[in-house]
Amino acid sequence: MKKKNKPPRQLVGNMGLYYVCYELSKRGWNVLPTSRNARGVDVVIYSQEAIRTHTIQIKALSKRYPVPLGNNINNLIAEYLIICRKVLNDRPKIFISKIDFIKGRVHEGRKGDKVSYWLNPKEYEDLKDNWGIIGNGYD
Repeated sequence: MKKKNKPPRQLVGNMGLYYVCYELSKRGWNVLPTSRNARGVDVVIYSQEAIRTHTIQIKALSKRYPVPLGNNINNLIAEYLIICRKVLNDRPKIFISKIDFIKGRVHEGRKGDKVSYWLNPKEYEDLKDNWGIIGNGYD
């Protein structure tokens, strides 16, 4: 039996980013992905009349994994977090929250002097298809 190739993390991230951009565009937002691997936000969106703007951090996963959030929770500077899970499927699952709301659900892990943060699936699954929190881009 041939083993399936696991896609590189960069490719999983790209799939999630562009799928979320597609979904936001369908909802009337003008979508500007930022430079990949740059610190900060992944996407800036603005309404059709350019009256409302929002910043978004996207985390893409190939399976039902915990969401890695890095070693400093203060690096989450966007307004919204969108988790795009099962990006290899035809219809990935989307979970959406305000960053401030999600920070109360984050798990902190320590290994010696190293600290890492992540979000377990049970802590975000109630946020599935929560598009109403962002609204639409039609003013």
